[in-house]
Amino acid sequence: MKYGIHIANFGPFFDPHALAGLAQLAEDSGWDGFFVWDHISFWNEGKLPMNDPWIALAAIALKTKFIRLGPLVTALARRRPWKVAREAVTLDHLSNGRLTLGVGLGHPPGDDFSRFGENPDQKFRAQQLDEALDILAGLWSGEPFGYQGKHYQIQDGTVFLPKPVQAPRIPIWVAGYIPHTAPFRRAARWDGVFPGRWDDAQMTPDDVKNLKTTIRSLQTEEKAFDIVMGFATDGKDKSLSSSIVAPYAEAGVTWWIEPIDPWRGSFEEMQQRISQGPPQTA
Repeated sequence: MKYGIHIANFGPFFDPHALAGLAQLAEDSGWDGFFVWDHISFWNEGKLPMNDPWIALAAIALKTKFIRLGPLVTALARRRPWKVAREAVTLDHLSNGRLTLGVGLGHPPGDDFSRFGENPDQKFRAQQLDEALDILAGLWSGEPFGYQGKHYQIQDGTVFLPKPVQAPRIPIWVAGYIPHTAPFRRAARWDGVFPGRWDDAQMTPDDVKNLKTTIRSLQTEEKAFDIVMGFATDGKDKSLSSSIVAPYAEAGVTWWIEPIDPWRGSFEEMQQRISQGPPQTA
């Protein structure tokens, strides 16, 4: 199992300088990844300062050497897919191949969609997401590419260079909520899943086992596939943290993501939690 930080892009964590410093601290403290939320307006009616996570991730890439990084998750339905393709390739080169792209429908839709005149309908956003994912893969190939979809069109013969550092492409993790099924059909096509429960209860090891079985039944080929989830652990009590994490590792979780956000504590408290390092399963 690998261990990552999942940090809000607002409130006390909005400052890109501070975020980059926390990422460097995470790397020095033994974490394997540093992933940033992607919201434009979220919580507290937009009264909290926020950053653009893609610009913040560039700062993070320059402050670190080894940890994986990326948005977790970005709502592709509110971003032009060819713009994301270009940003992602640039960030992949800047980080020497450390980018993982987390994607989803975007939740809640009121903050980042309807507030700005975007269509919040779930099925509409799902169609856009699926088309955008196909476009990303096509453009990242570096080969002549065209696309004629319901929502997006690209002229035949379009070539995007350079290709990503990573081959065959940048890894993609897809977010989704149990008991919905469509997100997991989507995730099975790509490289990983970032699951949660629609009732906001914590995922259980049995939930993970069932999801792993579902994903396997939907895949058309055997391949490496990440199950990405996690919740708060106590950095001081290593034995307690191990007892919490171990059943999830046994169930199939490959990345344990520690949430860092304003609800959990102050900037200083979260800085201390990061410095304590990840929980361990052994």
